[in-house]
Amino acid sequence: MDIVFKALADPTRREILDRLYKQGGQTLNELSEPFSQDMSRQAVMKHLALLEKANLVVIVWSGREKHHHLNPVPIHAIQDRWIRKFERHRMDALSALKSALEGADKPNLKKRGNS
Repeated sequence: MDIVFKALADPTRREILDRLYKQGGQTLNELSEPFSQDMSRQAVMKHLALLEKANLVVIVWSGREKHHHLNPVPIHAIQDRWIRKFERHRMDALSALKSALEGADKPNLKKRGNS
């Protein structure tokens, strides 16, 4: 899982994943075109290699062309392991806060009614 976090740590790799999310099956030329001002095609290829190693990108060959597709499974695993368990605590805290606030309002209503 460390390799997935390493892959996601770089903004260029996250942008590549975003592009593949919007349109899968892009070739290296298609993926490197938006970065042509800032980096070489070979630099984009290195980013893709790390994304492949992290299993975030899968390759489908069509003849001699290599098409890249997003693989959301490792991101889903991160969500299950690292995000969902913290959401439960946050939701419990919000529920407790709501109950406390609602409980704080009830005595005020009784006091106002008795006056």
